[in-house]
Amino acid sequence: MADSKKNRGGTDRALIAIGEKYEVAYWSKKLKVTPAKLKYAVKKVGHSARKVGAYIQEQKHKAADKSRIAVSQPYEVRYWSKKFKITPAKLKAAVAAAGHSSKKVEAYLKHQKAAKKGAKKRKKAA
Repeated sequence: MADSKKNRGGTDRALIAIGEKYEVAYWSKKLKVTPAKLKYAVKKVGHSARKVGAYIQEQKHKAADKSRIAVSQPYEVRYWSKKFKITPAKLKAAVAAAGHSSKKVEAYLKHQKAAKKGAKKRKKAA
């Protein structure tokens, strides 16, 4: 259904008309997403700009959260412990030392492993 350009009140501003190119461009820019993601969000939650904005923010938050380790969540501790092949206690210590970023924890663990190997080599040589 085409958007009525005569309606400019709050009701019209509160809805996203996916059939109108200018509205897709406007809302994509405003919400900082691609037109495809905007269309998917509208399909998922409806035409309400408020609901679409909330859905997109939630998706951005989830994407950012995937690379962070939440040691307060037991399922996360189990997952990352298995992934890094270490005990949960060692994982918690690594997170405390390196921060919650999975990339930083991985780099920290590699550095620790390399340092341990170097210490063993020095010990054997002595």
